[in-house]
Amino acid sequence: MTEKPDTSRDERETVFIVDDDEAIREGVSNLLEAVGINAKCYSTAEGFSAHWSDAMAGCLLLDARLPGVGGVEFQERLRKSGASIPVIFMTAHGDIPMVRKVMKAGAVEFLTKPFQKEELLHAVGLAFASDRALRVEKAILDSIRARIDSLTPREREVMELVTAGLLNKQIAGELNLSEVTVKMHRRQVMEKTRAGSLAELVKICERVRLPL
Repeated sequence: MTEKPDTSRDERETVFIVDDDEAIREGVSNLLEAVGINAKCYSTAEGFSAHWSDAMAGCLLLDARLPGVGGVEFQERLRKSGASIPVIFMTAHGDIPMVRKVMKAGAVEFLTKPFQKEELLHAVGLAFASDRALRVEKAILDSIRARIDSLTPREREVMELVTAGLLNKQIAGELNLSEVTVKMHRRQVMEKTRAGSLAELVKICERVRLPL
């Protein structure tokens, strides 16, 4: 038996339902809310886009065929804009090329109408888990960037040379500093970035794709 997705970690988690069929919207919304999952409905992709922001946790339950901007096209627009919301597709008229395209583009699941309650809840559970993981990763990267931004320009220079493999003596020559000054800046870099070792500092820089 499929269990209800755990939404206890974030009460704001919501399934955003986009379907031009009012009966589908209401039916799916009622099903989700009956098991304690928040749901919001929109009849068009444009309507959803006008109200949604990346700060809203949850997932998008998107009909593949919509008036105006279609579901497949909208997924592509979201991807190009950098939006990270997990997408579950649903349609009564799917075909293999469409399924392959949306799944390759990162869709969590593709549901064929009429789908079973268990299928929907399983897909929502996967999508919520994906969204949580993405938000955790974003929080970590934001923290790393904030630490690196706290470095002075000189400390940043020292960090770049340290992670490039240069020794203190070489860095001193490169920046026209004394070794003592280099060691001081290096210590500050390690403290501000919270890196416990040179290897960890390199990993931190790689994680936010800083030049090494």
